[in-house]
Amino acid sequence: MLRKLWSHFIRWKHRRYIQMLCNRGMKLGSGVTIEDGFFFDPSHCYLIEIGNDCTFAPNVRIIAHDASARRITGFTRLARVVIERDCFIGDSALILPGVTVGEGSIVGAGSVVTRSVPKGSVVVGNPARVLCTVDEFRARQLDTVSAGPKFSSDYWIGNASRRQLEELVAASERGPVFMV
Repeated sequence: MLRKLWSHFIRWKHRRYIQMLCNRGMKLGSGVTIEDGFFFDPSHCYLIEIGNDCTFAPNVRIIAHDASARRITGFTRLARVVIERDCFIGDSALILPGVTVGEGSIVGAGSVVTRSVPKGSVVVGNPARVLCTVDEFRARQLDTVSAGPKFSSDYWIGNASRRQLEELVAASERGPVFMV
């Protein structure tokens, strides 16, 4: 009961924070999924634009200002950040000022995006570099999936029995496993 109440509180707080950002000028498309732990620059959120159908994994940060040279120049640099429609931004990615992530692109987990990302690209690393196109990535992933064991969502930790989790762990010792 307490866990459920806490979960409702966190979701309420999450929605309230997003609404505050939008009230301050952030543009947020429809069908956007934003997981917990995100930080979208609240002081300069009016410079952030997110297109429809984007997904943000946990702990994503979007920063629309750079104060690193303020002590020596007296100025803070501000720049727009645009995430075009249908993008996936991986866990703990950092998107810096002046960046546009092109439509349908994927930003890998932990990436630091310092330059704009071309439409339909997969970028990874620090600083983020183009790895391949989304189409090439899809083809590689489908090849990998076809070779590995697949598990239903019954194996998700919220649903799985101890035996099912042990089965999944044992399979993962032989290589990647996949869940529907």
